[in-house]
Amino acid sequence: MAELIQNAQILDTAGQLVDSDVLIEDGHIQAVGPHLQPVEGVSVTDAHGAFLTPGLVDVHVHFRDPGFTDKETIRTGSQAAAHGGFTTVLAMPNLNPVPDTPEKLAAQIRLNQTEGVVNVLQYGAISANLIDKNVSDLAAMSAEGAVAFSNDGKGVQDAGTMYQAMLGAAAVDKPLAAHLEDNSLINHGVINEGVASKRLGLAGITGLAESSQLARDLVLAQATGVHYHVAHISTKESVTLVRLAKEQGIKVTAEVSPHHLLLSDEDIVGDNALFKMNPPLRSEADREALVAGLLDGTIDMVATDHAPHTASEKAQSMQTAPFGITGIETSFQLLYTHLVKSGVMTLATLIDRMLVRPIQAFGLAAPKQIQVGQVADLALFDLTDTTTINFDDFASKGKNSPFVGWQVNGSTLATWVAGKRVYERTAK
Repeated sequence: MAELIQNAQILDTAGQLVDSDVLIEDGHIQAVGPHLQPVEGVSVTDAHGAFLTPGLVDVHVHFRDPGFTDKETIRTGSQAAAHGGFTTVLAMPNLNPVPDTPEKLAAQIRLNQTEGVVNVLQYGAISANLIDKNVSDLAAMSAEGAVAFSNDGKGVQDAGTMYQAMLGAAAVDKPLAAHLEDNSLINHGVINEGVASKRLGLAGITGLAESSQLARDLVLAQATGVHYHVAHISTKESVTLVRLAKEQGIKVTAEVSPHHLLLSDEDIVGDNALFKMNPPLRSEADREALVAGLLDGTIDMVATDHAPHTASEKAQSMQTAPFGITGIETSFQLLYTHLVKSGVMTLATLIDRMLVRPIQAFGLAAPKQIQVGQVADLALFDLTDTTTINFDDFASKGKNSPFVGWQVNGSTLATWVAGKRVYERTAK
């Protein structure tokens, strides 16, 4: 069915909001411009001045399916993505079974396509069960449709394994995304080594666990020519290393999670596992460096690291609860409210970091702008609406967010994938 979206605001090529109508037909955008006239058989949606953009892209999500469906499923995770205004997501391979062979990867891709209400693309595992020293058949997995490779959740401890993985990923021109974590420097830590760990008497995780492994990997990336992607960067030292690597021509990109942009370990006031994530919330100086790195382009993009867990798991103490928080349903709203409305960045820059650069970095087919001929993957946000983040509003099975209770602007009104409406806010 054809649909005409009237009275929307879209970003023009200069990054300015302009009034526009958009006609969708056969899953694609057929016309863009002011005052488009509806014709018979076309449904009409009045956007009432809301912001219409190509659907957001998240290169780092955990949908837990198969293996951990008490936490999330592909269906609930992709519904959460649609609720957040995302139309394309890249799912990490820490599943059971791990997609570490061409056969298992192909099965996972079929499951994603069957169960997902948005475009769910799949990482292949670097090595068996995310921990083996022998690198998986990356060429065969690439041929089956792996969008990139990662052992997310486990830092690659062996330099030889990482070197061979980089050679394999470079040979098929696919990104290799690294979860940076040197196990010899973790020391059973559960939060950042710093203010909060001392105050709460909890074991801390030094930032060196991330930055030292990053330094190793950047040297290997320079030698192999791989596209090396830094997952959930969290320390000021890591930002400096990425900046220097880019200056030297190393093919490196980096992502930062919303929680690392908006929170520091100073915000942890008690033993509350909703503030436990990996990497942990770092110092205020680290947080400020991350914001600066995102602004100047050292950090290429925002990625949520959406990591749902059950309520009972997160009801435990920080010492025993699992790492991870949800984020895909609240990321645009939080960042629009606290970075754009506050004047730290423009809306155009935020969309660049949540849409354009992820597409460019990972070579995705998703649309970067609203124009005739593009697939109609779209999201509509009410930038003037003020809401409070509420457990009951989450589509995700996981309710483990430290942002519950925060007031935000930018509610998602509707999301379309290939012209089909996959989310619509209901009246309250």
